[in-house]
Amino acid sequence: MRVKNKVTLITGAGSGIGKETALLFAKEGAKLVLTDVAVDAVQETEKEVKELGAEAISIKHDVSKEEDWQKAVEKAVDQFGTIDVLFNNAGIYIIKPITELELDTWNKLMAINVTGTFLGMKHVLPVMQKQNSGSIINASSVAGLRGAPGHALYGASKGAVRIMTKDVAMEVARQQIRVNSIHPGYIDTQMADYGAEQQGTTTEELGEDYPLGRLGKRSEVAKTVLFLASDDSSYTTGAEFPVDGGATSSL
Repeated sequence: MRVKNKVTLITGAGSGIGKETALLFAKEGAKLVLTDVAVDAVQETEKEVKELGAEAISIKHDVSKEEDWQKAVEKAVDQFGTIDVLFNNAGIYIIKPITELELDTWNKLMAINVTGTFLGMKHVLPVMQKQNSGSIINASSVAGLRGAPGHALYGASKGAVRIMTKDVAMEVARQQIRVNSIHPGYIDTQMADYGAEQQGTTTEELGEDYPLGRLGKRSEVAKTVLFLASDDSSYTTGAEFPVDGGATSSL
């Protein structure tokens, strides 16, 4: 029960890593605020975590819209009194050569991946500052640590999340609020399916390129988030945690 009674807001909780994290946190005693733009999906996650015995609410939430963040934080505080953990997980993935990128595509992805992360911290931090405690985990990517063909847009967004995490960590450290980033490689989600399709390969072949020889599991990312949300990481802030099977350590 490493996050027992910790009120945890998870964006993108309707599927993939967000849903897996919600299920793990439910087993570990958290009270959950689950948000996603996909209403049916996030309501299904809410149902499943409640079946595990957790208290939870679900909210329709476009992370690129400030008014949606204001409403989500207000509902969380009304329901549970505070927010102890924020997992800025929601994001989208686009692979495209830079010369073929349209400005609208650039702006859409940046609005979700970067602005969404910024707005989450902007509106959750005042709640955490009142209690002088909290943990924020921002989802970056291996694409925020190294270059890859076709990743100028996605990599730029995740690089922004990486350094924004460090900046905010330094800003709120004296208030005992910790801010860290995770950097998954290809994980067994729809993003890996998309990545394989765009690169003319299979997910199995993508995994074989990693030093550990396989794709990552959603549960492996969720456990890293759990560590950073819990008091086990109480002296860790401004750090980046690759969950990438050794990809960023190899040439």
